[in-house]
This record gives sequence, structure tokens and C-alpha cells, in this order.
Amino acid sequence: MQLKDVEVFIVAPPPPGWGGRYWLIVRVTTACGITGLGEVYAAAVGPKAMQAVIEDVFARHMEGENPENIELMSRRVWSSGFTQRPDPTAFGAFSGLEMACWDILGKARERPVWALLGGRMNDRVRAYTYLYPEAGKERASFWVDGPAQAEAAAARVAEGWTAVKFDPAGPYTIRGGHAPAVSDITRSAAFCGLIRAAVGDRADLLFGTHGQFTPGHAIRLARAIEAHDPLWYEEPIPPDDIAGLAEVARATSIPVAVGERLCGKLEFAAALRAGVRIVQPALGRAGGIWEGRKIALLAEAHGAQIAPHLYAGPVEWAANVHLGVACPNLLMVEAIETPFHEALVTGRPKVEEGFVTAPTAPGLGIELNDALARAQAYGGTGLHLQMQEAPCDWKNGNAFAGGAAD
Repeated sequence: MQLKDVEVFIVAPPPPGWGGRYWLIVRVTTACGITGLGEVYAAAVGPKAMQAVIEDVFARHMEGENPENIELMSRRVWSSGFTQRPDPTAFGAFSGLEMACWDILGKARERPVWALLGGRMNDRVRAYTYLYPEAGKERASFWVDGPAQAEAAAARVAEGWTAVKFDPAGPYTIRGGHAPAVSDITRSAAFCGLIRAAVGDRADLLFGTHGQFTPGHAIRLARAIEAHDPLWYEEPIPPDDIAGLAEVARATSIPVAVGERLCGKLEFAAALRAGVRIVQPALGRAGGIWEGRKIALLAEAHGAQIAPHLYAGPVEWAANVHLGVACPNLLMVEAIETPFHEALVTGRPKVEEGFVTAPTAPGLGIELNDALARAQAYGGTGLHLQMQEAPCDWKNGNAFAGGAAD
């Protein structure tokens, strides 16, 4: 087999846009006509520029290559431009293309991708969800309304979910890390208490942040929520501060989780050495499925678990599930369940009572609805996710809008 062509779809989910403003989905085709799907996560340049990067990475490092040679292609991209260091733009582009190679290989061998990663370790994969407002009831106040979040948590647990994530700790800004407002800390502790009271011991609480804080202030926040026993404390400080990450991990009993913004196994290795005990690779940025498997092995060697991150579309979701099926140290995978995710691809793994059954179809087991993808093509100028420029508001309070596009 030889890789021949790539097609890029820039798809905008309808409002409120859970999963980001747009999704970068790639379809790779071999010379013998086998196709594979992949997805690139949250590029730092606009979608048209990123499409050019994806096409360049494919033409420069992958076109004409056997899709089996994933390690070789990965090393080419990692070393491109005399870099050999994390580059979320180029390596992120490769991440989506790499997923497509696994999809092709699974189809060629008539086996699901997990069967090519060491086989099925988990018959079912545990899933978790963010606390989102009910469809048609979206309102800005939901993100700062503790009773409403607790009600949503109780509803999700009644559906069978065993873990819910929420983020009441204020804005993520270009000025991070910062000191949170006292009201942010008070709200965070109150949310934890209300949600714990609503779900009891039927579900884990996943406390999300987005790298907002300095190490000292992250520790202040951790102490305020520890009594409610969250399962993890997610990305409390900016991703490059490894010494600060170690400081936070030593200071709290809550397991620290990071990974959404990390690129490549070496960044994850540094985080694990700093005391992180839950790694959250976004496979569309971290290097793809094979790099994700390496990250899982590194985590296992450090007594840590893996919980693949998702704030994207249904292709990265499928890749996460296949990786999760193969990993003995899987904790859970993040899920986003919307009608648009369901409609955009056929064969998407589904969450049923909080778990996903190991897929059985060849490859990733999904096919893109081209007509819908083209009908929902993104035409805006914003990035998939954007950080605010305004500082934390220490006087009037803050609100994180759940990643909504607008």
C-alpha cells in the first residue's frame, strides 16, 4: 500500500458549538483506494492556514509511503525543519493524518484498530461528560449557577454516567497564570459541595481548570475543594511550568491531571516525573494513536492512568475509544454526545449508561457524511478555541462559558 491523497474538511458544528468552533477532519486515500479518517485538534493558526500545513506535512513526509510505517513518518515530522521538539502545528497536523493511517490499516486487515494496538484489554470503556445545559436551555448564568450544575449532574448520573466534569474557577486568559478572585475559590468549593451532595458516591467529580493559575494560587484552590474528594485536579497551571506542576502535585491529595495542551511523549514524560498521575492526551495534537499508546505505557510505568481528552469532533472520539480498549491503565475517556456528532459520521461509538462497548468494525469503524460536512463548512475567522485578553475580574466575578463557540 502507498499513501496517495488527502482531503481536508473544516466542519462547523451548529450552535452552541460543543466541541469547538470547527473540526479539522482529514480523509487519506491509498493508491489502491482504501480510505481512512483522522482529526486534528485545536490548531494555533486559522483553518485555511492549517489546511495548508496538513497538506504540506502529507506531501513532504507521507505521500507515497506505506501507511504501516507510522514510526518512520512520525520521526520525519518530529525532526522536520531541524527541530526535534514539540511543535503542535506540524505534529498536530501529523496527528490527524496518523489516525487516518490506522483506520486504513484496520480496514486492510479487516480488524478494529484496537486489535492492532495489543488487542482488547477492556470490553467496555468508561466515559465521562462535562456538565452542559440542556438543549434549548443554554444560558450564560448556567456556568455560575451551582444548583443548576448540581441538577445537571444528578440527571447525568441518572442516565448512568459515573463521572462528571465542571469548571467554575473563572476565565482562561492570555495573562495566565494568575491569582483567582476570592469569589472564584468560594464558587469552586460551593460547586463541589453541591454536586457531591447531588450525586453522592454514585459518581466521581472531575474538577477542570485550563492552566489559569500560578502554582501558589493553584494550591490555594486545591485546598478549598479537597474536602469534596474530586477524582482529579485538571491542568491547574500553564503547561510549560514543570517545576510548578511538581509543587502543586506535592501540595494536594487530589491527583493532578494534565495533557490537553501537551505535544509528544517527552512532554508527558516530564509531567509524569513532576508527579502527574492522570495523563489526558488529545490524540489530534499529541501525535496520534501510536504516540498515545507510548504515552499510556509511560504513564503505566509511573503508576499513572490515562484519560484521553476530547474537545473536538467524532473522529478523535473514535480514536480515543480504540486506544482506551487496548490500555490496561485506562481510567476513562471524555465524551461529547450531541445530535450533530451522531449525524456527521456513521458507526460512531456510543455511550450507553456511562460506558462504551469495544467497537467491532474494521479500522476506526466510522464513515464521514460528506454532504453534511460540506453543508456545515466553517466560514468564520475565529480559532477552534480562543483565550480572552481581559484579565481576571477580581471585583465583579468571572465565568467560564463551557467552551461554547460564542
